[in-house]
Amino acid sequence: MSLQMSRRRAVTVLAALGAFALTTLPAAATATPAQIATSKTNGVTYLKSLQAADGSYAGSGLSNEWAFSAFAAAGTAAVDVTPGGDTSKNARTVYRNLLSTSGWPSASPVVTDYERAALNAYAAGIDPARVSASRNLIADVYGYWQTAETGYFGPSANFNATVFAALALNGARTTAGQVRVPQALRDAIITRLRANQHNDGGWNYSKAEGNATQLAAASDIDMTGAAMAALCVSGVPNTDTDLVQAKAFLKSKLVASSGAFNALFGVNTDSNGWAVSGLNACGVNPQTGDFLTSQGKTPVDFLIAQQFNPGGGFKYLPSDTSPSAYASIDGLRAVAGGGFTSAPPVPVTAGAPQWVGESSLTSGTATRLALTVDDGTGALKVCSVALTPTGATTTLGAVLDAAVSAATPSGCVTAVTPSSGTGAVTSLNGTANSGANTWKVSIDGSAFTTAARETTVGVGDTIAVRWGA
Repeated sequence: MSLQMSRRRAVTVLAALGAFALTTLPAAATATPAQIATSKTNGVTYLKSLQAADGSYAGSGLSNEWAFSAFAAAGTAAVDVTPGGDTSKNARTVYRNLLSTSGWPSASPVVTDYERAALNAYAAGIDPARVSASRNLIADVYGYWQTAETGYFGPSANFNATVFAALALNGARTTAGQVRVPQALRDAIITRLRANQHNDGGWNYSKAEGNATQLAAASDIDMTGAAMAALCVSGVPNTDTDLVQAKAFLKSKLVASSGAFNALFGVNTDSNGWAVSGLNACGVNPQTGDFLTSQGKTPVDFLIAQQFNPGGGFKYLPSDTSPSAYASIDGLRAVAGGGFTSAPPVPVTAGAPQWVGESSLTSGTATRLALTVDDGTGALKVCSVALTPTGATTTLGAVLDAAVSAATPSGCVTAVTPSSGTGAVTSLNGTANSGANTWKVSIDGSAFTTAARETTVGVGDTIAVRWGA
């Protein structure tokens, strides 16, 4: 699904077939647990029907890989989703194989390709940093850091990409549940998210920072939900002033008679789904308080009323007579309580692990690693480092050396002392150790310890180097 899918309908929608064309449930005040459970069960059934005969959900062009985020939220493991029971073509394995190919995503990729993949790989039970010995989706995202506009990923005019960078880098945690990126990076992104909040409390897909006209423009329901989720997964509490203003914006757009949000493109499932997913990610109940209308309706009521049952698909507009794949994904994920990704459930397939990922580097196979360098001045450097390992692991020294000439964006590392051998890093980019202020390293969000050239670095490790006490 395109990150901007909810702004427009898909060019084509699947025709309703058989049971999938049955009538929708009537709207009811405050959806009950039983209604939600039925919606989840039927929604999963519909999404399973979208799987291709080869087991795929994703391919060239607009595809259905966002289904993995909905499956995870609804309690279904992607590895358990198979065409006709053929476990060799389970959705997780097929998706991982696709992401591992050298030609994916295209000859002209954009950062949102990698952000989308990271969120959905995580939900499918694939460690996004360890898809294969050569595919590290976290490092791929790091490569789009904007050195001239720190905190943005990809061209800043496409603010959407920075929102989804926050969602991917913070939401796609390690398999142990640890946020893998350093606080300095989280803070830089949070600053940009805040700077793009419109005067009405919401956000839009394009950049507004520094532009009074854009900041005064009407916000978008969809992007407000995504930006709220981005702040919350970045560690901002839902009591924060900016999030309180965002909730007030959404409340102001509620349609009392249905629980729909009055979006820029009219009431629709995708907009409601993104808004509810944003509320879910922030721990805000979308069925109580500000989101229970004067006529007893909630945003979840609207979504369930958009669903065909027992077929399980969701229509995009209330007037539609057949389900939309994209609306069904957005609707199910929201009704199931999901944000924009969820940790994968434990599979029911015998012997299938909850997580899969490459366990070691492959000697002679080029790879990328995610690196941040924080010298304490606020000039954070973020990059993707390309190197070809000579063994199953590499070292911090080898990564820093490679970063001098093989980092994207360039300039992440300009000089390192010592320049070879072992021992503590005593100077990096011209900043030398001084008293208690020394260079330290963290791997995958672990506690910072002395940065030594011989520090072991494994496949997919997210490396943060910091100067300070």
